[in-house]
Amino acid sequence: MPILNTLSERQQKMLREWPCPENQDFPWSTMRKPLSESKVSMVTTGGLHVRGDDPFRTSAGADASFRTIPRKTPSDNIVQSHFSISFDRTSIYRDLNVTYPVDRLNELVNMGKIGTLSENYYSFMGAIRDVSALIETSGPLVAEKLKSENVDIVLLTPT
Repeated sequence: MPILNTLSERQQKMLREWPCPENQDFPWSTMRKPLSESKVSMVTTGGLHVRGDDPFRTSAGADASFRTIPRKTPSDNIVQSHFSISFDRTSIYRDLNVTYPVDRLNELVNMGKIGTLSENYYSFMGAIRDVSALIETSGPLVAEKLKSENVDIVLLTPT
């Protein structure tokens, strides 16, 4: 995260005025069965996608679309089109598990800590300034996809 006073006045103003929706409720629910019997999926805001898919549009901070990443996609076939002055992507290039812990999830299944994994994971762009499309369209669409796969638990990974 950059130090605010090291940024241009324009960038400082943008960050100070960044919209922050206030929720009156919360989307959490009580687990209905043990983790060892649950199906787990992953949703990231890392701007990740399968190589060859359309990259996220990084200009204007308004791309509220999502990308589906099949669980069995090899790590070297997952790329990141999200960039920001707020983070250094070097660690992600060295080990994708920093942001997208696919290997750790597989290990937890093999250890019997997690029941199963969903067939698909989902990725959004981070730093979305106008979240209305995310709240009204793409978020509910991904929620429906997760429900259709009978997912019990979603691991959310920010960047």
